[in-house]
Amino acid sequence: MFKKYYAFLPLLMMVFALAACNSEPTEDNQNTQSSEETAATTKTVKGLFGDVTIPTNPKNMLVFNSNYAEFLLSIDIVPQKVLVVDEIEPDYRPKLFKENNVEMINTPQYEENLEQILSLAPDLIVVQGNVIDAKKYEELSKIAPTLAVDANGSIEEALPALGKVFEKEKEAEATLTAYNNKVTEAKEKLQQAIGDKTVMVLRVEPKQYRFMSAKAEGPGSGLIYRQLGLKIPEQLADSEDWFTPLSLEILPEIKPDYIFVEKRVLENYSSDESMKSLEDSPLWQSMEAVQNGRVFPLDTKDYAVGLGPIGTELLIDYIVEKLVP
Repeated sequence: MFKKYYAFLPLLMMVFALAACNSEPTEDNQNTQSSEETAATTKTVKGLFGDVTIPTNPKNMLVFNSNYAEFLLSIDIVPQKVLVVDEIEPDYRPKLFKENNVEMINTPQYEENLEQILSLAPDLIVVQGNVIDAKKYEELSKIAPTLAVDANGSIEEALPALGKVFEKEKEAEATLTAYNNKVTEAKEKLQQAIGDKTVMVLRVEPKQYRFMSAKAEGPGSGLIYRQLGLKIPEQLADSEDWFTPLSLEILPEIKPDYIFVEKRVLENYSSDESMKSLEDSPLWQSMEAVQNGRVFPLDTKDYAVGLGPIGTELLIDYIVEKLVP
């Protein structure tokens, strides 16, 4: 009887050996599986400083620029955290972030704290490309994969770039189309209302006055002068800086029909004295725009920082409200 069992032993051993070979993954199989899992959870995208591998579905995304966080929300991407500067955030934005469970991290303006960022343990950092240099990018990349988006803060550049990175091109296109329709409608109203009358944007700072250029790429300039088609006074037309210093003595020569005045707001910064000097100046008081009630306040928060999809529409509505009877 036992001889019969012994006769089957070699066959049984062979079966178990084959089963073991099939059930235990080889090193090659393990490497292949690991590579496939990595490919599924990360992707390589192009940023301002070259290719960067980022999480496909980040769990703790930190956005450096609050307007970029607003852009992301408009294409159905919800970042977990965003850096904000309380004093200069537009009024609507904190509410927007709270409604979408985006945690706001207050930080000093122009002074990102690397230790603070490290403590937040982001798995992805997103930053507006034209406000970061290579050195800062390298420092941030040591903390987490950092995407410096190759775009400025305008809706026309930022939305398509973010849509491509996060595979939300259709959503970005829809948001941009709605924006363009808004601009077209406003431009027609403004043209009918004021035609070729000139519009000046005057910035009041603690120690100087500056005017916004129509040729620059800074926030507000492209929208006000190129997209909405408002005309800058001829004497100011050649400047290419975002804001150019201006002497009050030449104000009467410029003769703008309308003036938007920004009393600049920054963290720990006051333009009150310069604003009072302007308003008390006989040169200012003698200007037709001032005498005719065609001077309107412009809040730093609403155009310098607030040009996300929501903020841009609010600014357009404000300009139309002031210039269209």
